[in-house]
Amino acid sequence: MKTLNKKSNMYADAQTWNPFKGCRFDCTYCGPSFQLQSKRQKHICNKCYRYVPHCHEDRLEHIPSASIIFVCGNADISFCPPPFTRKIIDAVVQHKSRNANKTFYFQSKRPEYFEQFLTLFPENVLLLTTLETNRDTGYKAISKAPPPSHRYQQFKRLKYPRKVVTVEPIMDFDEDVFPQWIIDLEPEYVWLGLNSRPKAVQLPEPSPQKLRELVKRLKDANIEIRGKELRGLKLGIPK
Repeated sequence: MKTLNKKSNMYADAQTWNPFKGCRFDCTYCGPSFQLQSKRQKHICNKCYRYVPHCHEDRLEHIPSASIIFVCGNADISFCPPPFTRKIIDAVVQHKSRNANKTFYFQSKRPEYFEQFLTLFPENVLLLTTLETNRDTGYKAISKAPPPSHRYQQFKRLKYPRKVVTVEPIMDFDEDVFPQWIIDLEPEYVWLGLNSRPKAVQLPEPSPQKLRELVKRLKDANIEIRGKELRGLKLGIPK
């Protein structure tokens, strides 16, 4: 049985583990990336091919050997039935007893979903959400996910000590609002990246100078920044 664990294109030194796959947020920038990858799997699973939310219980025991595991990296886990998410967390807990040095990323654009599981996560689990901008206006044309302001409030309300913010693909933002949002969330670090498919998907992007100011604000707040797709732009952050 193929488990389809693979090196993650989203996070350095990570592998995805996909006991659950699929999403209904229909983000425009996912079409030429995650959804296109799923189109190659028609011979394995028709639901994967169609990118509809579904579970693969047979993959629960096949956790990759990487030090960082991106849980359900080809999905938004908030579409996963809660009982199956508990099975995923239980598999992580059992795996931790044998592999204490691994880190697991659980990410969602509907972070309030994690509230019901907070007492179940072991300490090697980091919770992540994506914030591409602070601007709600026009966001419905990009994604069916909760608008940025709702997502920010949901993530802020989570009483969990280990959080990471993914700012990718970054879109134009308000300089007096967006940096402060990120600072208020107190993340362990931030992933920052531009649209990795600019020829396929057009997004409103900030100027290089605006990006530099954002990086400066976050660094001044002692927030670590890790770069992703930056198209050669020099921002003084490691990749």
